[in-house]
Amino acid sequence: MSEHRRHHRPAPREAAFFDEYADGVDPALLTEAAERAAVLLVRGAHASDDAGVSERLVHLAETEGIETIAELWSHAAADTLAGCLWRLYVLRSWVYADPAGVARQFEAGRGRAEFARVVAGVADPPGPDELRRMVDEVLRGIAEGEFADVLLRAAAFARVVAAGRATLPEVPDADVRRTLALAEHLEAAGHLELAHRLA
Repeated sequence: MSEHRRHHRPAPREAAFFDEYADGVDPALLTEAAERAAVLLVRGAHASDDAGVSERLVHLAETEGIETIAELWSHAAADTLAGCLWRLYVLRSWVYADPAGVARQFEAGRGRAEFARVVAGVADPPGPDELRRMVDEVLRGIAEGEFADVLLRAAAFARVVAAGRATLPEVPDADVRRTLALAEHLEAAGHLELAHRLA
């Protein structure tokens, strides 16, 4: 006589199994919170009467740490305010980390991207000090100007640098593409912001 095996349905998962995941952060909530913080920062700074707010914006990555900003905004899509802020602070951090190198790349690209060079508004000649001043002015614009202009100016700067990087044999193609993508993301977001402003 053959022995029949009894088949059991899988046992329901214990509540304890779910409890261990209950404290995890919901990615959708994290994205929503990041975007809310970005909206408050951008719209609030622009509406603020506090004269010091623009300087606090410029130095946000230094006071809070670029790692904190990365944790908050680096995952955000490029066309969101959070994604835009992340790209702006990465750009500033990069210029401050290697101002001489970025100045050399900007110099190499300014003849290849004349229109973008004008929009970027970097003083001539574009040395390290001029680039630091320009990127700080861009971030001050979050509070003092129109956000679309901030994004388009940063995009133009990144486009000139990408053009310059493309001429330098020591810069890998992947780095050129990354800088160009940064420029394109900021430019697209700037046009979206401009469209919202004009609507």
